[in-house]
Amino acid sequence: MAGKQTEAPSATLFGRMYAFTATIMLWAYFTVGFVVFFLIFYLAAWLFARDREVSFQRLNSRFYRGFIRLVRIIIPRHDWQIDDTIRHIRSSVIVCNHVSYLDPLILISLFDRHKTIVKSSFFHIPIFGWFLKTAGYLPSTAETPFSQMMIDQIEKMDDYLAAGGNLFIFPEGTRSRNGKIGTFNKGAFKIARLCKAPIKVVRICNSDKLYTPGKFLFNTGTRNTITVMLTGQIDPDYGQNPPAASELELQVRRILTAAGCETNLQNVL
Repeated sequence: MAGKQTEAPSATLFGRMYAFTATIMLWAYFTVGFVVFFLIFYLAAWLFARDREVSFQRLNSRFYRGFIRLVRIIIPRHDWQIDDTIRHIRSSVIVCNHVSYLDPLILISLFDRHKTIVKSSFFHIPIFGWFLKTAGYLPSTAETPFSQMMIDQIEKMDDYLAAGGNLFIFPEGTRSRNGKIGTFNKGAFKIARLCKAPIKVVRICNSDKLYTPGKFLFNTGTRNTITVMLTGQIDPDYGQNPPAASELELQVRRILTAAGCETNLQNVL
């Protein structure tokens, strides 16, 4: 049919083979690469570090930093624009939208000192759950058997933030399938209010075009730009006029909704 363009079978086959190979390489980094190159450092941190939580957070950041670098090398058709100012955030609650499984890995790679909220069922996974607990990550539910873990982490959060650590949270709780901002859980805003912490609002765009929800293979053939932007910040007056959690939620929603994915970044990593 005139005007209709089709992809050559050989090119399609090569593209699928390349996507499969790239995906296997990245999963190999998570499994074999972790055991070969990183496990010994985690064991050393467990045995000898003065602060295991801090050491595990730094190791996690380095591990995922290596993963993102590998992604950028073997899948070069996806450009990355990461706002350099994000890496310098300290002592803040960071609120971010959520479109892909890659989003938490990206943020972990940017912060040596970080905590986040993880699906509670992951804490039941042998060994992996131990890593999460040792790194000081929070379970997504405060119900038994996670109630005491949640209480302990919240009680320490004030000191942790004051010492320069960050807590990043995806308040939607799950990945958006259409790119729109979904319903928020209020946990992030309650913690910020409790700890009198500033809120930094980050927006990630197009990570779902690299690793699409529901797909096994990474998308290696599409031209795409993944952006990670600091789109705004909230510094509430917690002393004289402390805002309610619902008010903080509304402000964050306005910032995320107003921030489009076409933003031009001035400071790019």
